[in-house]
Amino acid sequence: MKTAQHGKGLRYKVRWLDPEGAERSKSFPDGQLKAARDFRSKQEVDMALGDYIDPKAGKVTVAAFAKSWLADLDVDELSRQNMEMRFRKRVIPCLGKAEIGSVKPSAIRNWDRLLREDGLSDRYRHTLFGNVSAMFTAAMEDGLISKHPCRGKSVKQPKAAQKKIIPWPEARVWTVQRKLKERFRVTVDMAAGIGLRQGEVFGLAVEDVDFLRGVVHVRRQVKTVRYKHVFALPKYDKTRDVPLPEPVKLALAEHIRRFPPREITLPWDTPDGKPTMARLIVTSVRGLAVAANDFNRNYWKVALKAADVPFGRYENGMHELRHFFASVLLDQGESIKAVAEWLGHADPSFTLKIYTHLMPSSADRTKNVIGNLYGRRPETDSDGPGTAQDDQQAE
Repeated sequence: MKTAQHGKGLRYKVRWLDPEGAERSKSFPDGQLKAARDFRSKQEVDMALGDYIDPKAGKVTVAAFAKSWLADLDVDELSRQNMEMRFRKRVIPCLGKAEIGSVKPSAIRNWDRLLREDGLSDRYRHTLFGNVSAMFTAAMEDGLISKHPCRGKSVKQPKAAQKKIIPWPEARVWTVQRKLKERFRVTVDMAAGIGLRQGEVFGLAVEDVDFLRGVVHVRRQVKTVRYKHVFALPKYDKTRDVPLPEPVKLALAEHIRRFPPREITLPWDTPDGKPTMARLIVTSVRGLAVAANDFNRNYWKVALKAADVPFGRYENGMHELRHFFASVLLDQGESIKAVAEWLGHADPSFTLKIYTHLMPSSADRTKNVIGNLYGRRPETDSDGPGTAQDDQQAE
């Protein structure tokens, strides 16, 4: 006689040896003999092809794997901090509790839909998707999953639309500079005149400026990591030398005369890094290293408002001055390679992608070259109105 428990137990057990020789097993309930046989066949095929994945390996949650993966990343501490923030706010709430081996393309599609419903920009969704995709790539390399959920044919990666750069007109640059507090007006010369990033402006020391040779050595930046100011290499860990134009040289010299540099000691790269001292040219009213967020809130946006320039969280930031610097050089025919070097870009192709629309067109250059050629041509009698008649007589 059948009992109440008939058909409810795990009747079939599949046993196999994994590639390391350890015995593995999985049980199936009554009535699933075919499923058990199919599972056994799949394990045998996967091992033969070298695609074997331990069924228990993917039991770790996305949140747990993400935590260890982020901790192991070989990136600077600020980048790690920003990625941790993205995962904490935008990934873990949706995917964190799921076992990493159970995440399917449908889960990625649903996650991206929620991001769209929250009004996130395509650019930010593109960044988030890239971070999550990199995490699942690491999970595949660790043998936790056999298929990448972000690479399913039904998953559409958000595209980061490249916003066309429209450089500030000259008048706006000088107007905003006049509206800044006198102590910080030189920051405009440093960004618009030699193309420094904001952190590089605040990290430039007297010893980095060769007034005699007219060269600025960009060697460090000031940035905030874990709520603490640190010195670090410029972006991409790329130091560089930038030509120092005479007007910017004079502006720096006058600023140094009026606001003497201060010796600032900060840890290098991380909050617990080696203490490093530099005599910074631009410091706060209290003689401390300038925090970008404080400067933007208390001085930069105040100047924009006084100059009737619209602003938002990302609109018309100080980075516009670097765009202005690049646009002026390209308009005058400077090479992309040189501009990329002075901006500190890792690859000239990146510079070309951003600023190609600001370069003089080939048609305009052709007209100017040929026009200049004809402008140097000496005038002769044959150029006058009698040319056609003279030709007929010659025939």
